[in-house]
Amino acid sequence: MNYNSNGQRPPSLEEVLQDLQKKFEKFLGKGAKSDGQFILTIFAVALVLWGASSSYYTVQPDEEAIIIRLGKYQQTYPPGLHFKLPFGVDEAVKLKTKLVHQEEFGFRTKDISSNRSEYSKRNLRHESSMLTGDLNVADVEWVLQYQIADPFKYMFQASEPIRNLRDVSESIMRRVVGDRTVTEVLTTGRLEIANDAEVLIQKVLDKYDIGIKIVAVKLQDINPPDSVKPSFNEVVAAKQEQEQLINQAERAYNKVIPEARGKAEKSIAQAQGYAVARVNRAKGDADRFTSVLREYRRAPVVTRKRIYIETMEEMFQRFENVTIVDSSIKGLLPIFTNRSSADSLLGDTQTTKGTR
Repeated sequence: MNYNSNGQRPPSLEEVLQDLQKKFEKFLGKGAKSDGQFILTIFAVALVLWGASSSYYTVQPDEEAIIIRLGKYQQTYPPGLHFKLPFGVDEAVKLKTKLVHQEEFGFRTKDISSNRSEYSKRNLRHESSMLTGDLNVADVEWVLQYQIADPFKYMFQASEPIRNLRDVSESIMRRVVGDRTVTEVLTTGRLEIANDAEVLIQKVLDKYDIGIKIVAVKLQDINPPDSVKPSFNEVVAAKQEQEQLINQAERAYNKVIPEARGKAEKSIAQAQGYAVARVNRAKGDADRFTSVLREYRRAPVVTRKRIYIETMEEMFQRFENVTIVDSSIKGLLPIFTNRSSADSLLGDTQTTKGTR
């Protein structure tokens, strides 16, 4: 049994209720004793119901709950039904840890209805106006998506985590944009800027250790200031025309140069083939001459006769009509138009010349 600082036992709940009953009886009079008991009964039932209703809580599937007991952190609980100390001793703080939260910079979106939203950028130029690396100004609007990774750190490591998150995001985005030219920011560098900003923001938040995880950084509208927008549009149109001319030139180059290279390679291949053929033919003729020379040295008469016959045969094959004139014969021999007759005539002539 616990005692107070004076060494006395603290009153029990029954004693407190009896004391309250006596006070009600004194206030209402002795004739109202039954009414006082009724009121105390109602008060006790209300007290019990209040304690029962404040002794449990439900955490939704997209939430986590932090229990704070008399101002001190106790534990983090997952989704489901949980119990706690009633009468405000335990306080359950629920956080949407499974949802992807979003912060907008340079503009605000307000939901008017389920099918319609309102977009506004009034008085937000201080968030989106940034200086680029080539000392130009760009109006950059972006969206930061994040999740609460650690509810305890999110609640107790920083007094204003969302304010810190926005300050870090704006600082990092100005740094990333300041490292690039205005042309890169407005045209080709959007994806690279978003990726670099996401990495750098997460590094800074990890150092702060406030339990926030970056999901994505998405650039929205990026425009030059209104005062220079017409000039910038002219520059963009000129660059597009330049790119178009370059693409046309590259297309013509890719068409003409490969064709010329193909023709050159074809000519070179034909010349190489002709050279190889000529060399092989010359080598064959030389080998043929060498073999004939060997045969001639062995049998000169027979070889000369064979060479003469082969030569005459090759010559007669080229002629369509052949007329042979012999000075010892008066008149002309018949015209031979076939090979068999010419061969027979050639054989008779050779025989006659051999006998003369």
